[in-house]
Amino acid sequence: MSRIGNNPVAIPEGVTVEVSDNVVTVKGKLGELTQEYSGVSIKIEDGQVLVARPSDSKEHKAKHGLYRALVRNMVDGVSKGWTKELELVGVGYRASNQGQKLDLALGFSHNIVMNLAPEVKVETTSEKGKNPIIKLTSHDKQLVGQIAAKIRSFRKPEPYKGKGIKFVGEQLRRKAGKSA
Repeated sequence: MSRIGNNPVAIPEGVTVEVSDNVVTVKGKLGELTQEYSGVSIKIEDGQVLVARPSDSKEHKAKHGLYRALVRNMVDGVSKGWTKELELVGVGYRASNQGQKLDLALGFSHNIVMNLAPEVKVETTSEKGKNPIIKLTSHDKQLVGQIAAKIRSFRKPEPYKGKGIKFVGEQLRRKAGKSA
């Protein structure tokens, strides 16, 4: 039994959910998201979204929890939004943005300039004595996560000094250096 799939998704004020032949559309104050689905049935009752599966086969059980989680992320995204924060750890690592262009100085011979999707709002802060922070905000959780992972992949944190781009609050596995 899928415990996640059985939980209903509450629809908050100002959010509308529409279900039409294998497509769920969620509209809210922050935007609109659509998701195709298959293998489950989705219906709206009493201000809640209910996901049901036709049988207990392995495929239907997996999709039951998956689509319930996707609908929940869409509802939360259009009502509250999603945020990811990345921290640049290292001497001379800098980040700045001009509109949707993110400019990263990560110790390579050239700066990395990245054009971001218009749905994602980017904000960079750099205070003296603290590591620069990149803040990504959007109504689409998958898009924010994908862009954050792409930025992190430019310079992953290394295990000896911890230099690189890491998520704020991420615990790194550190290693001891050479023992003299």
